[in-house]
Amino acid sequence: MDVIKPIQYSAKELDETQPFTSVEMGKLWATFNGNSMSQRILTYFLQHCDDDAIRTLLENSLALCKDFLKKIEVFFHKENFPIPFSFTEEDVNLTAPRLFHDEFYVHYLKYAAKAGLNLYSIAIPLVLREDIREFFNYANECTAILLGQINNILYGHHYLAKPPMIPIPEKPTFINKQNYLNGWFGDVRPLHAMEVIHLYDNIENNTTSKALLLGFYQTVRDEKIKALFKRGLDMTDKAVKQCMEKLQKENLPTPTYIDHLVTTSDSAPFSDKIMLFHKLDMFAMKIRSCANAISVNGRRDISALFLRNLTSIGLFVDDAANLLIENGWMESPPLAFDRSKL
Repeated sequence: MDVIKPIQYSAKELDETQPFTSVEMGKLWATFNGNSMSQRILTYFLQHCDDDAIRTLLENSLALCKDFLKKIEVFFHKENFPIPFSFTEEDVNLTAPRLFHDEFYVHYLKYAAKAGLNLYSIAIPLVLREDIREFFNYANECTAILLGQINNILYGHHYLAKPPMIPIPEKPTFINKQNYLNGWFGDVRPLHAMEVIHLYDNIENNTTSKALLLGFYQTVRDEKIKALFKRGLDMTDKAVKQCMEKLQKENLPTPTYIDHLVTTSDSAPFSDKIMLFHKLDMFAMKIRSCANAISVNGRRDISALFLRNLTSIGLFVDDAANLLIENGWMESPPLAFDRSKL
């Protein structure tokens, strides 16, 4: 970049001879597990895809997963760090019949790519080692390019309406009344741009999450996990309707449900382990999404909406984690020293 002048700086603490810090260890571990899961999901999707453009999108996504996994394994081997078990070929049944229509794959990829982008972008300012920081820069850039392809197909195939349009301000203005924060009573102002887009984004995320959860609910074997998935379906549907209501009240368009993109198959393409882990991971992403929405919000009614959602999501994640532990499926992230045992 011509705008940024190069700085010649060399520090031993930044080179690749230095051992992992907790940041580098934790972020690489999380990235490995997420991409290991995605590799299995995408491999199955590719067994049932008719649209050429969507097939290429799936192939690009799978190629990135494999590339990221290979690069992380190099880091792990150099540090004698044990390779996580993550997910294997046993976690996917490639002979299972189609569970989702082609359009669903594009919505799913957007959801998954947003989660990856969030993970990589948070790692970049925290990682000190240059080689690992370069990896996360690379992962971030590749995922951003993939998201561009995803959006092009979503809008090119007419799978998604554009986000709501609002008027361009005539001039900069300042807020001069406390009722700007009102939400339930009195003079309630229209939604501002950041509130609109986070309501829209949460609907988009949740409609995809609900459709995936519906497919999982149809095919999961364990009754406890099935009951948890039913609870998740009800929670997610309620969250979608609450966000839709806020936008529709101001005559703004919303994303639509995509449940119709799930077939009626009840044959499981995925193991209970990978489905349960996936929903824990997706609901954990909802925590970040709700927190981000609260951080840029200015109306009390919208803050309360997202805070209520955070509570129910947190309980779901806790129960999902307990089921993973109960079944012996939950790998532990790297831990700090337990000095009480020294």
